[in-house]
Amino acid sequence: MKQLISRLYGDKVIWAFVALLALFSFMPVFSASSNLAYMRHGSGNALTYLLKHAIHITIGFVIIYQVHKIPYHYFRGISRIALPIVWVLLVYTLVKGTVIDGANASRWIQIPFIGISFQTSTFAAIVLYIFVARYLSKSREVAPDFKQSLIDLWTPVFITVGLIFPANFSTAALIFSMVIMLTFIGKYPLKYIGIILGTGLLLGLFFILIAKKFPDAFPNRVDTWISRIDNFTSDKPDEDDYQIEKAKIAIASGEIYGLGPGKSVQKNFLPQSSSDFIFAIIVEEFGLFGALTVLFFYLMLLFRFVVASHKANSLFGKLVVVGLGFPIIFQALINMAVAVELLPVTGQTLPLISSGGSSVWMTCIALGIILSVTKKEEEIAKELELAEKELEEKKKRDEVLQRIIDRELNGVEEEARNEVDENQEKINQMKASIKGKIMEEDYSIEENPMLAIKGMRKRN
Repeated sequence: MKQLISRLYGDKVIWAFVALLALFSFMPVFSASSNLAYMRHGSGNALTYLLKHAIHITIGFVIIYQVHKIPYHYFRGISRIALPIVWVLLVYTLVKGTVIDGANASRWIQIPFIGISFQTSTFAAIVLYIFVARYLSKSREVAPDFKQSLIDLWTPVFITVGLIFPANFSTAALIFSMVIMLTFIGKYPLKYIGIILGTGLLLGLFFILIAKKFPDAFPNRVDTWISRIDNFTSDKPDEDDYQIEKAKIAIASGEIYGLGPGKSVQKNFLPQSSSDFIFAIIVEEFGLFGALTVLFFYLMLLFRFVVASHKANSLFGKLVVVGLGFPIIFQALINMAVAVELLPVTGQTLPLISSGGSSVWMTCIALGIILSVTKKEEEIAKELELAEKELEEKKKRDEVLQRIIDRELNGVEEEARNEVDENQEKINQMKASIKGKIMEEDYSIEENPMLAIKGMRKRN
C-alpha cells in the first residue's frame, strides 16, 4: 500500500476525497440498482450492476493515474486539435444519438465494435474549458481585442454550446455559466463579458421561441426541458413531479440517521434512483448525517481546488484547475438541489457516486488533469527543496574546508614560529660561543700579552 501511495503524485488530499467518494458510492448504487434489476430481469438482484459499477470506478482510477502523469501544458495544444473533433461528435449525437436507461434523452453515441455508450457533451465540456483557459492565459500577455476575441474565443464557445443545447439544456447552461465564470477569473474585460452574457441569453430565448413555434422541427429534447421549466413554476403534475415527490418522500423518511444501508423503500419507485436521484436514496438510507457527509466531501474538494489553483505557477494551470474542478462541484450541488426541489429536473448526475460509465470516466479525466497541475507544483517544490538542501550541504562543505585550511595555516604558522625560535636559539648560542671565545682571548691577553701577538700573526 505504501508503495502504491508513493507512486501517486499531486495533491494527496484530492486523491483521498476522490477515493472516499468512489468507495462510498458502492453502497447507494448497489441498493438503488435493485429497481433496474427488477424491471429488466424480474428479480431484485443488483450484483451485476454493482460489479459493473466497480469496473467503471476501477477504469476511472486507471484513467486518473495515466492522465495525471501527462504534463498538463500538453493539453494546451491538445484542446485546439480536439475541439473540431468534438463538434463532429456533437453533430453525430444530434443526428444518431441513443437513449439509455429510459432517460428520455439522446445524449449518447455507441462506440463501434465495443458497445460502450459515450456521452459527448461531458467530453466537449472538458475540451472547451481547457481551450478557454488556453486563450485567457495567452491573452494576458496582450490586451484582448473584442472583435478578435469574438473569432478566437466566443465563436468556438457558441458553436460547442449550441450543438449541446437542443439535446441537453442543463448541460449547455452549466457549460456556458462555467465559461463566463472562467473568463471573469481570467480577467477578461467585464464590459465584454456583459455583452457576451446578454447575447447568449438572447440567443437562448430566440431558440425557445422558435422551438415553441415549430415543435416538430426540434423533436429531440426541446419540448421536454421547456415543460420542465413550466411545470417547476406551476402545480401541473407530470412525470418529473412524480420523481420529485418520491425523492422528497425518501428524504423525509431518512430523518437524522436514515433507515440503514440497503433499506430504502423509494428506490423501488424512482426511475433514476441510481443516477439522477441517487442523492435522495443516500438521504433515505443514511439520513441527514449521510447527506451532510457527502456535501462535506464535495466542499473539501472545492477547497482543495482553490488551494491548487492558488499554488499553480502559471495562469494556464490556475485556470485549468478552476475550469475543470469547479464544474464538478457545481454539478454535484445542482444534483442535490434537484432532489430537494430547489431546481427543476436537469438530468445531472452526482459526480463519482451516480452509476454510469462515460460520466464517471469524463470526471476522472478532469481530475487527472487537475492532479497533473498539482503534480507539477509538487515537482517544483521538491526541486526547490533539493536546491535548498544542496546549498545547505555546500555551505557545510565550505565551512569544513575552511576549518581544514585554517588548521593547516595555523600548523604552518606554528612550524614557522618554532623554526624561527630554533634559529634564534642557534643564533643566540653562536653569539654566546663567540662572546665566550672573545672573553677567553681577552682574558689570555691580560695574562700573557705574547698570545695576542701570536694570534695576530696567525690571522695574517
